[in-house]
This record gives sequence, C-alpha cells and structure tokens, in this order.
Amino acid sequence: MKKLSRIFVLFLLITALPTISYAIAGSIQELSDKMAKVMWTVFSLIVVICMLVAGILFLTSGGDPEKIKTARLAFIWGVVGVAVGIIAYSIIEITGKLL
Repeated sequence: MKKLSRIFVLFLLITALPTISYAIAGSIQELSDKMAKVMWTVFSLIVVICMLVAGILFLTSGGDPEKIKTARLAFIWGVVGVAVGIIAYSIIEITGKLL
C-alpha cells in the first residue's frame, strides 16, 4: 500500500510539473530561457570553485612533485569542464535560434 501511494504521488508530480512550470513561465521559450540562465549561473559558480581548489592545491603543494601533478590535473580538468560548458551552452543557443 505504501509503495502504491508513492507511485501515485510520483505520477501526480510528473503530470502536474509541466502545468506548474508553464504557469510560472508563460511559454515554453520563456521556461527554457529561465532554465538556461539558472544552469549557466550554477555552472559559473562551479567553475569558480574548481579554479579556487586548483589554486589552493598549487599553493599548498610545497614543491612536492606528486601534489603539483594533482593540482595541475585539477586545473586541466577545470579548463576542460569550462570548454564543455561553453560548447553545450552554444549548442543550446544555436539550436534555439534555428528553431
């Protein structure tokens, strides 16, 4: 019985969420614009945090080659993440303009 009620609540949420989202935004285009803006803000915060962590790892390495290697990898993967995020956002924008 408990499982059935959970499924029912999940079904209600799934069916009501588009209606609620549409009521908040007004249109699908506005909703996607708002979601993209929120995701871009979250992405920017994550990038700043990753770069700060990489910088702190560099500063606290103390000349130890293994720690410097770890810091360098953290920085490189941070830059890769930035590139992927920018490409993903660009694809969304280009697709939105074409459609």
